Amino acid sequence: MKEKEQDFELALERLEKIVEELEGGDLSLTDAIKKYEEGMKLSQFCTKKLHDIQKKIEILVKDSSGNVTAKPFTGEDEEASEKPHKKAHAERPKSGKRPEELLF
Repeated sequence: MKEKEQDFELALERLEKIVEELEGGDLSLTDAIKKYEEGMKLSQFCTKKLHDIQKKIEILVKDSSGNVTAKPFTGEDEEASEKPHKKAHAERPKSGKRPEELLF
């Protein structure tokens, strides 16, 4: 395992232990605050590492001609990002009034 991967794994393990300790409820307020602060730093570290890794991931995409190209991974649904977004409109009821004009 690479050192950076090991750093992430160790940070994640430590974060999980801190969460267990905080959830246990046996810490003094001072100790709980210290653990919370340490947990926030570890959480930010792990989030940054995951974000950095996501930037490195590529997706192999085959176009209609059969050519394969590499695209950066964005984490979004590829099909949803290619379709045009339609604005949803509320249908008017048979009365012809807008929904906010109806009394219930």
